[in-house]
Amino acid sequence: MAAPQNNRGRRRDGDRQKEQSDLVEKVVFINRCAKVVKGGRRFSFSALIVTGDKAGRVGCGFGKANEVSEAIRKAGESAKKAMVKIAVTKNTIPHDAYGEFGGGKVLLRPASPGTGVIAGGGVRAVLEAVGIRDVLAKSMGSSNHANVVKATLTALSQLRTREDRLADRGFSVSSTPVAPAQV
Repeated sequence: MAAPQNNRGRRRDGDRQKEQSDLVEKVVFINRCAKVVKGGRRFSFSALIVTGDKAGRVGCGFGKANEVSEAIRKAGESAKKAMVKIAVTKNTIPHDAYGEFGGGKVLLRPASPGTGVIAGGGVRAVLEAVGIRDVLAKSMGSSNHANVVKATLTALSQLRTREDRLADRGFSVSSTPVAPAQV
């Protein structure tokens, strides 16, 4: 007689599993913290992770544990839960964006094709995870990795495509008047 099947803990739909496997995880920062105890030092770790599908969705997560691998796993799970959709047009952003979070300030500008991602640290990780290939970025203010990543996400969440703006005003793309050419 066959043992009964236990389906607890298994995914029921294969689509969601495929979607999860297409995600890219980038480790932005790992911090080691030491607690001095009677027998010596006890270390704990925290990890800041950015997860994206390179097609306009991104999220960041923070995890803490006594081992690096466990902290990264926890941060990855947190990042997957916090994913948001970002407006991307032709491998760049539709317009300038400025984001602040805490002391972190980030300025993003669209760039022509072939420019690449001109950004550093946490900003680069977020932009690459989203799937943006051509952008100019400047990180101002705090250099705290968590605040810079969250400021970048704030700037990206402000982005709206031309179609979105027109739809908000009650127009369709085909009905918009075209400005006459100046002579």
